[in-house]
Amino acid sequence: MSFACLAAAFSPLGDLAERLLPQAFAADDGSHDAAHLIRVWKNARRIQAEEGGDLRLLAAAVLLHDCVAVEKNSPLRAQASRLAAEKASSLLSDEGWQEADIAAVAHAILTHSFSANIAPETLEAKIVQDADRLDAIGMVGAARCFYIAGRMGSGLYDPMDPLAENRPLDDKAFAIDHFEVKLFRLADGFCTPTGSRMAAERTQRLRVIRDMMLDEI
Repeated sequence: MSFACLAAAFSPLGDLAERLLPQAFAADDGSHDAAHLIRVWKNARRIQAEEGGDLRLLAAAVLLHDCVAVEKNSPLRAQASRLAAEKASSLLSDEGWQEADIAAVAHAILTHSFSANIAPETLEAKIVQDADRLDAIGMVGAARCFYIAGRMGSGLYDPMDPLAENRPLDDKAFAIDHFEVKLFRLADGFCTPTGSRMAAERTQRLRVIRDMMLDEI
């Protein structure tokens, strides 16, 4: 699919999206691809509709928040958002953006990452963090979790102790452990009331998915 077609999903900032999408994501990572960016943008639009915020800044931050690809198991993982913020700043400077707007987008990108553990200070940064984390929970979050586990060579679950009742949780070895290690806990850290409400709904879906899997195994 062409970038022009994909850009239409970022209405009303399609023109900006068409220019930024070629640099926006890694083509070989199905958990951080164009579909992920579109879902995060839809989440951001839903939150912005209730909370406010500058759509142009949000669009640029969503489009470029994963513009530097760092694998989950890389020692550089905690630096991914900083590297993306730096690259985004350069790209937006080339676009002729004002320094204050570039800084706002860079801050939103820097603080979106769970691994970076930096608190967002602006409304736009809070929305981007919430919008991105919503894509880690619910049905899509479960799908991404298992996709990444396969990409990293992990198993689905420990066949002898899937709930880790008699062993330490190990989400590098077993995908289902990641639900307890991280995914069930994400909803507690959302920044906006709208994001928090959406996160509670998706976390409940995630628990249902986990329970259905346990029933089947």
